[in-house]
Amino acid sequence: MFKSAVRSMATATRKSLTIGLIPADGIGREVIPAAKDAITAVRSELPELKFVELLAGWETFTRTGTALPSETVQTLKENCDCALFGSVSSPSRKVAGYSSPIVALRKELDLYANIRPVISVRDTSGRDSAPAPSVDLIVVRENTECLYVKQEDLIQTENGKEARATRLITERASSRIGKIAFELAKARPRKLVTIIHKSNVLSVTDGLFRETVRAVPGLSNGKYDDVTIEEQLVDSAVYRLFREPQIFDVMVAPNLYGDIISDAAAALVGSLGVIPSINAGDSFVMGEPVHGSAPDIAGKGIANPVASIRSAALMLRHMGYASPADKIDKAVNDTLAPGKLLTPDLGGKASTTEVTTHIMSLIDAQYK
Repeated sequence: MFKSAVRSMATATRKSLTIGLIPADGIGREVIPAAKDAITAVRSELPELKFVELLAGWETFTRTGTALPSETVQTLKENCDCALFGSVSSPSRKVAGYSSPIVALRKELDLYANIRPVISVRDTSGRDSAPAPSVDLIVVRENTECLYVKQEDLIQTENGKEARATRLITERASSRIGKIAFELAKARPRKLVTIIHKSNVLSVTDGLFRETVRAVPGLSNGKYDDVTIEEQLVDSAVYRLFREPQIFDVMVAPNLYGDIISDAAAALVGSLGVIPSINAGDSFVMGEPVHGSAPDIAGKGIANPVASIRSAALMLRHMGYASPADKIDKAVNDTLAPGKLLTPDLGGKASTTEVTTHIMSLIDAQYK
C-alpha cells in the first residue's frame, strides 16, 4: 500500500477541513462527486468538512474568457486546505488567451511535485494469456518547469516557419523533487530511486537534473544511505517499464518525461481510470485523477470513478489522515479485486453510480 513519506501538513490543531472542488470539464463533473462521497463517508475520522465548488477549465473559458478565474485561485489560497481537480479539455491548437488551468494552478500554488502511485490489484490489463506482472511503483514528476513553462515562438524564416520552445530545468526544482523521491523511497521496502533522463543528448538540461538529484542534501550526511540510486535513459525506461515493470520502485523525472511515463504505466494495471495522483507543495495538496476529460464518454454515466476516489485517499494520506485513507483504499481494492463490478474501460458494464455506490457501502461496512 502506498504510504506518503512527504512532509504531512499538521492535523492535530485543525478543527475543520475545507476542500475545494474543481470538476472542470467532461467526466470531471461525474467523478469528482464520487471523490467527495468517499471523503464524506470517512468524515467521522476527519475534522468538520466543508466543500467549496470552484470553476476552471475549457468550458469556463468559453463562457467567461478565462480558464482559471482569479476567484478560484484566491479562494484556494485563502479559504481551502486542499483541493480536488477533475479534468480539463485543453484544445490541441493554439487558442488566443487560453492556457491550461491545471498547469497554472500548479504554478500559482507552487505544487511542485506530482506523485502517481501505480499499483496492480488484479489483472485488469485486458490480456487473455499470461497474467500481468506485479506492479508497485511511484512516478515522481517535477511539476513546474521543463517544456511546461510554455515559452514558445513561431518564426517565419526564408526556409519557412520555425517553431521553438524553451526548456527550463533549475537546480532548485530538481533538488526539491529529488528530495521527495528519496523520502518516498526511504519509506518503502525496496528503497530504490531511478533517475529518468536523456542526458546523453540533452547534456545541459537533463545533465543538470541528473546531477542535482544525485546531489540531494542528505545524500552526503548519510540520511539516505539505505536508498539505492539507479538511472535510466527515458526511452530505455519506457521499454523496460512494459517489459519488466517490477524492476522499478520510485521513478523521478522532469515534467514531460514524468507525464508520459506515468500515463504509460497506467496501461500495466488496466486503465487511466484507476490511477490516482496528487499535486503537492509544502503547504497545499491537490488530488487529480489522470484520465483527462474523456469527451467521448462524458455524460454517459460510465466514467470510472476509481482514480478520483483514490486521489482523494492519496490527498488525505498526504495530509496525515492515514486511517480514513486506508479505509477508502481497502474499499476500492475490494471492489476491483474480484473483477465483477467494473466500468467499460476495464472490460465491465457497470456504471459510475454502481461502482461508486458499491465502494461507499464497503467503506460504511468498515465502521460497523
